[in-house]
Amino acid sequence: MKEKYKSSKWQEVINWAQKRSLFMLHYCTGCGAIELPPTMTSRYDMSRFGIGPAATPRQADILLITGYLSTKTLRRVVYTYEQMQDPKFVMGFGSCTINGGMYWDSYNTIKQLDKYLPVDLYIAGCMPRPEAILEGFLDLKEKIENGEAKGYKKYKEEYEYYKTNQKKVLGEVKRRQ
Repeated sequence: MKEKYKSSKWQEVINWAQKRSLFMLHYCTGCGAIELPPTMTSRYDMSRFGIGPAATPRQADILLITGYLSTKTLRRVVYTYEQMQDPKFVMGFGSCTINGGMYWDSYNTIKQLDKYLPVDLYIAGCMPRPEAILEGFLDLKEKIENGEAKGYKKYKEEYEYYKTNQKKVLGEVKRRQ
């Protein structure tokens, strides 16, 4: 019995050490950029949870969209998301990504991010505090471990739905030759 206990504890340590880190690409718009830097610095230190910033979409696992999105920036966010490798996850940060926030009545503000991209997790608030951001990251990691974060699969399965919604706002995308 004692050996079984020792081996299971040892296995827990090995499993913990082998968990993969998540790299986040943050798309900061407006006031959403204010609360994120403290989350990365020594006081809150998100790197202790295995989460760090990525330089390019191809290196990122998480696309963190902070603050409001205008119709113009939505196009860039979609391009960025489509450049990321699978598995990829989207976090909506702040009230603006949920319902437009304080810009809810603006003609060029995106009101519901999940109509255009599959959002795996929202962090509510205007602006969410660093503690809430860390809690959101930990919730996302748990959803990933449990196999519940499947937004990237949903995007492929319901591609026409997302593209139709994107075209309603953005119009037809003209490719350069």
